[in-house]
Amino acid sequence: MNVIRFKEAKCKNCYKCVRVCDVKAIAVKNEQAQIMNDHCILCGHCLAACPQNAKSLVSDIDRVKDFLKSGLKTVISIAPSFAGIMDYKKPGQLVAALKRLGFYQVRETAEGAAYVTAEYIKLLEEGRMDNVITTCCPSVNDLMEIYYPELTDSMAPVVSPMVAHGRLLKKELGSDIRVVFLGPCIAKKREAENDLRVQGAVDAVLNFAELEKWLAEEGIDLKTLDELPFDNKNPEINRLYPVNTGVINAVLASRVKEKGYQKLAVDGVRNCMDFLESMKKGEIHNVFVEMNTCVGGCINGPAVERKEEKTSYFKRKLDMEAGIEKIPAEIVPLEETGINLSKIFVNRSFHDELPSEEKIRETLAKIGKTDKSHELNCGACGYPTCRDKAIAVCQGKAELTMCIPYMHEKAQSMANIVLDTTPNIIIVVDSDMKILEFSRGAEMVFGKSKQEAIGMYLFEFIDHRDFDEVLNSQSKLVAKRVSYQEYDITTLQTIVYVKEINGVLGVFQDISNEAEKNRQAYKLKMDTIEMAQRVIDKQMMVAQEIAGLLGETTAETKVTLTKLRDMIVSDGEFN
Repeated sequence: MNVIRFKEAKCKNCYKCVRVCDVKAIAVKNEQAQIMNDHCILCGHCLAACPQNAKSLVSDIDRVKDFLKSGLKTVISIAPSFAGIMDYKKPGQLVAALKRLGFYQVRETAEGAAYVTAEYIKLLEEGRMDNVITTCCPSVNDLMEIYYPELTDSMAPVVSPMVAHGRLLKKELGSDIRVVFLGPCIAKKREAENDLRVQGAVDAVLNFAELEKWLAEEGIDLKTLDELPFDNKNPEINRLYPVNTGVINAVLASRVKEKGYQKLAVDGVRNCMDFLESMKKGEIHNVFVEMNTCVGGCINGPAVERKEEKTSYFKRKLDMEAGIEKIPAEIVPLEETGINLSKIFVNRSFHDELPSEEKIRETLAKIGKTDKSHELNCGACGYPTCRDKAIAVCQGKAELTMCIPYMHEKAQSMANIVLDTTPNIIIVVDSDMKILEFSRGAEMVFGKSKQEAIGMYLFEFIDHRDFDEVLNSQSKLVAKRVSYQEYDITTLQTIVYVKEINGVLGVFQDISNEAEKNRQAYKLKMDTIEMAQRVIDKQMMVAQEIAGLLGETTAETKVTLTKLRDMIVSDGEFN
């Protein structure tokens, strides 16, 4: 299922989501980022990284509201991270708010965590596993099943606290109730709805940001409410599960008689991958490992609002550890509950065909990387090396145009071709009239090389008042005829404002030859007029001498010749 959605209109080819995705589960097609669901571990890093807010989560909020409107008994299971995330004066105020929304019971997921802790203790006491990796984090579980399937036998064969609690609640209150999980994790949604091994334990998943929005819509202010108690016994130290080392502390609090396992907490996707690589090499033995993909644990989950006024997760972690006593929870033995908490983890890896070396080199050559020295390995595209990116292109996950240095060079190359080949004078200036670009045509006319001209001021070459006017009005001037006698040139100028640089672009077309032709044509017409006038004058003299003989004919001749003259003059006006 698609838990994360991309908004096409807002994806701006920045590739930041690809860069932060440690497992490279984001493909780019037609300049649009897309989640590859079979590759994604739902760590949520892309959500936080996107500068355009182009990604959103699929929400269960309407489904939950329908449960309540339909009168279904709906129990909400609250992840213990609420203590470090929700803004209230006393925890019971959150219970009161949820009851006001219509929930039948408000229970802590830490109830289920207490049973998961008990299962981990059994595994450590049995000592049959070389290494034991906690399986509370569904994102870590996805990481191992998809990318490290050879290590799944080191995963504790136990469900997550969310699933354990869901099964516990349905056993206690009846299978017809609806269980809603509330937490900071987006991977929980896929675990609850898509994992057939645990399907049915939880009916919907909400995050704290969704709850805060819902409470605001209903006009419920947590801090003004009276306290109500949770509908469960105190789960004690299991409330520490959301902070790194929380699981380890819960296990140690039970004074487990284990077989000398070393304890290690690993958080952050990259750190988890580095640790698993070390396991693959056979470097790790007899270790109990608490793993989380979120740095700092669940209190720093991907569905936690990152507001400036929010307390840092370091402070939240310290407050939680200081406020929770390290006392083991009292629980009914699992055998008496009749619920099953076992889970077998499997190989869910995919196969991306590796292209041939020839195909890789061919792809690299298409972006100008014909030699090893051309491979910058800058990582701007999101891939660590040019070769990795070329492989992704061959596999249909990436596009050639994702190479930012190549596209920059290509754009510069095209711009330089235009500037070097056009006969027009092209000048770009900034708001101070300092020259930024200078074409080959400008070099020829003004007698300065591009290197010399850039950094000089426009007024050192020509009158800059038209440029100033366009800059101040942020408009354009089109097809203005301007002559520069000092350069023996006549131009047709188009000057436009360039908003992106707060500068001005001027394109001057040399029309000197056309102007000279017009001057010659005008001279020819004026000569013709003078000849016509002389004919008129001579004819008038003759007409006067023979006026008596020609009479009316003379007058007609004068009219005709005068019209001819006027027509020539009118047609010969110089524009």
